[in-house]
Amino acid sequence: MKKLLLFLLLLSLGGSTQAQKVKTKTKTNAQPATGQVWTTAKAWEWYRAHPWMSGANFIPSTAINQLEMWQATTFDPTTIDRELGWAEGIGFNTMRVFLHSQAWQQDPSGFKQRLNTYLGIADKHHIQTIFVFFDDCWNKESKPGLQPAPKTGIHNSGWLQDPGDPASRDSATFVKLKPYVQDVLTSFKTDKRILLWDLFNEPGNSGKLATSLPLLRNVFSWARAVNPDQPLSVGLWAWDFQALNGFQARNSDIITYHNYEDAPMHQRVIELLETHGRPLICTEYMARTRNSRFSNIMPLLKKQNVGAINWGLVDGKTNTKYAWDTPLADGSEPIEWFHEVFQKDGAPYRQDETNLIKKLNGK
Repeated sequence: MKKLLLFLLLLSLGGSTQAQKVKTKTKTNAQPATGQVWTTAKAWEWYRAHPWMSGANFIPSTAINQLEMWQATTFDPTTIDRELGWAEGIGFNTMRVFLHSQAWQQDPSGFKQRLNTYLGIADKHHIQTIFVFFDDCWNKESKPGLQPAPKTGIHNSGWLQDPGDPASRDSATFVKLKPYVQDVLTSFKTDKRILLWDLFNEPGNSGKLATSLPLLRNVFSWARAVNPDQPLSVGLWAWDFQALNGFQARNSDIITYHNYEDAPMHQRVIELLETHGRPLICTEYMARTRNSRFSNIMPLLKKQNVGAINWGLVDGKTNTKYAWDTPLADGSEPIEWFHEVFQKDGAPYRQDETNLIKKLNGK
């Protein structure tokens, strides 16, 4: 059954050739990371101790990227408080939030103080947090300090990879990254306000493919050495990346994944991932113009007891109301928003959607 579902996924997504290429290149490196992966019994005990998880990938509307969110000069607790209040109002209980290593390198102590401030605000709104360490998506170069203004009508024009390219391929950079990961994990390893540690967002994206495997292996090893109370995971996202996917699934305590397809394809993915025997959390979904909507996907996830974390909360500097591949250079309003739940003033983009979200969250 598992092989059949994988074949159907590869066939639907057109990735069999790429999968073979990645598998061939990395076959000898795809060994389990050091450290102890949770047993399935422990994973389910943890999952059942929490209410059904629903929420969004969150960055305040005043930040274009992770550095602007976390640097001292642009950290914005007022906006964070206001926008997490809107999330609380529709019953969201989980936010997935991206960190950035350069914000820690500027000022480790101050960075951790800002994390603590954020966690205090989120906790006030009855929201737990999934923190994300590394990321292979979007701009490969980042620089501390003043961040660029958004490019009009372009999705995530200022979002940053971490640690970037070619840094992520160079093992010499790992010397700086290990202390970052272990300092943050050690400082918050027992903090109940943190739900889960997402160690690496979409490894292999931006054309990196299996060159991201060494950093992936290392971040799991660094995290296992700290042994936090919270589970560790790296989300599956590209079904043709067999070597990466196998490593991620074998080393994750909880299976997390991304899916922006319609309901029938999303159901197939759930059936495939259920074969791992572990709890599932979808940490990215909801792209309206791809027919991944609150109306068809969120009820499916609740029915299947899968955590539901959509991309985007408030329309802001990330410009993710615009689709990945259809920029609007004149900045005009898209016919239909790609992501986001709320407008800048807190009004719902679609009242019927927020009504459904509240209903599914028991509000």
